[in-house]
Amino acid sequence: MISYDVTEWGKPLQKAIRELPQPSGTEVLVQVKYCGVCHSDVHIRDGYYELGEGKRFQMEERGVSLPLVMGHEPLGTVVAAGPDAKDVPMGEDRLVYPWIGCGKCSRCLAGQDNWCPTPQFLGVLKPGGYAQYTMAAHPKYLVDVSGIDPSFAPVLACSGLTTYSAASKLMPCDPKDWIVIMGAGGLGLMAISVLRAMGHEHIAVCEIDESKWEAAMAMGAQVVVQPKADDALSTLQGLDGGVFGVLDFVGAAPTAELGIAALRKGGRYVIVGLFGGQIAMPLVPIAQRAITIQGSYVGNLAELQAVVALAKQGKLKPIPTRLCGLSDVSGVLDQLKEGTVLGRVVAKVDATEG
Repeated sequence: MISYDVTEWGKPLQKAIRELPQPSGTEVLVQVKYCGVCHSDVHIRDGYYELGEGKRFQMEERGVSLPLVMGHEPLGTVVAAGPDAKDVPMGEDRLVYPWIGCGKCSRCLAGQDNWCPTPQFLGVLKPGGYAQYTMAAHPKYLVDVSGIDPSFAPVLACSGLTTYSAASKLMPCDPKDWIVIMGAGGLGLMAISVLRAMGHEHIAVCEIDESKWEAAMAMGAQVVVQPKADDALSTLQGLDGGVFGVLDFVGAAPTAELGIAALRKGGRYVIVGLFGGQIAMPLVPIAQRAITIQGSYVGNLAELQAVVALAKQGKLKPIPTRLCGLSDVSGVLDQLKEGTVLGRVVAKVDATEG
């Protein structure tokens, strides 16, 4: 089979010829038809995340080895299964939940695979979907997305799931409370869609690239703010009733500082983005303002099933999406790094490529 691999940190993906994997135990082999190209793969390909003050989270020090087949949003046809796999939807298309754990620890047994201390994430620690075939660890990780446009369904495995899980951390709140979204990239636009699907009414977006403002408004935002403007903080603090929640899909020092400062008393700041860096802040105001600062990382299988249900019900407005070929993924990652992608890009996998 064909795959496109990271063979050297920070370098373009390389085409490889691999043996077709054979499922064992509960494993299920999926012939990939589509795979979303996620911004996280920019960091993974580079081999690190920035921690600030010259420190880095190095992928190879956390168990990630090369060559690596990335791609954690695969959708494809179930073609084979191991002898212990039961109720396998053979021949049917399924979205693969990628954020799997060891399957044995208390967190995995509680359905929180994404919090497993020894994760086995597809496209990070296990071969992912930038290939003609990928392997799901168990049939339970195969999600039925029938009725959803297959060019949009793959992004639900990460963008949809990540934003749904993050937005859920702000609930319950009044639909008229202001929620601010930092960034109008693929995650930011998806977050608007998710919040609207949840029935939320008042959404503001902070985005430095004004070419993305129209897309944010089209997705359902009521206010768009230039975060570099001198009056950005006063504009957010001046929203009627104040800012209850901030979803930061950038995760950089400037967005964190602005988002936390904008919160009203009792507000919640949820950081999702992995741009990196660090901030320094006094501790006393955190208590005096009774604010919550929380991290959110992808989501669990039940949350993916919930966001897929919203899409099937027609409540989740698709974000702008375009297709590319598997051989184009490396170039798309370059575009994502430059910030020139509107919405999301999904790779369409050619089964006949050789």
